[in-house]
Amino acid sequence: MILGMLAPLGIEKGRPFVPDDRRRAILLEGALVGEVMARTIAFAKRFPGVSVWPERGWEFSLCLSETSQEVPTRTQFDERTSWFYEAVGVSVGMMGRAVGAGQVYLEASRDAAGRWLDGGKTYRLRVPPQVPVAQFWSVTAYDNQSRCFVDTGVQPDRSSRDAIESRVDGAVDLGFGPSCPPGTPPSNWIRTVPGRGWFAYFRLYAPTQPFFDRTWTLSDIEEVS
Repeated sequence: MILGMLAPLGIEKGRPFVPDDRRRAILLEGALVGEVMARTIAFAKRFPGVSVWPERGWEFSLCLSETSQEVPTRTQFDERTSWFYEAVGVSVGMMGRAVGAGQVYLEASRDAAGRWLDGGKTYRLRVPPQVPVAQFWSVTAYDNQSRCFVDTGVQPDRSSRDAIESRVDGAVDLGFGPSCPPGTPPSNWIRTVPGRGWFAYFRLYAPTQPFFDRTWTLSDIEEVS
């Protein structure tokens, strides 16, 4: 079927692909439209059940029901597009189905006020104490165009395995911005790039029961002056 759709574009086995100017323009425009469609599906998800907590902006980044992308009534085409626009592979262990095993991937592209995350602004994420993990948790900042790490020359990630500072109550305040926010320990800072948008993944490795029953809630990323 796919090869049948490619044939009118001049793409056929054994036939040189030499598009004329009109066809080249159509293909270039189609690539741009496809990029915008994939980005919209990924960063403005409209899948049922995508919200982790009704009062928070965090979403499940992996919305496939099965690794095969097949469900009884259809193929999860948009759900696949959303995940693989951002990621590379998938496994059952990444779907967050087992208490005390596997991983959960949570995603935020907007701040607490619903604005897109901006690499030139400063933000804070307060990670409440007693994160429900049997192993560790981590936060990573990604460029929303390349979907790779934000390109700052340093690791854009902080985790419970690192030597980060905690508050008296056990919570952890993480700072994001082009420079270290005032009052934020450098060990708790993730550098971002002015002029570039970004999104965050919060990963729970071996999530425990308080995550599954939602008695533990992750704060939104908040812009700070």
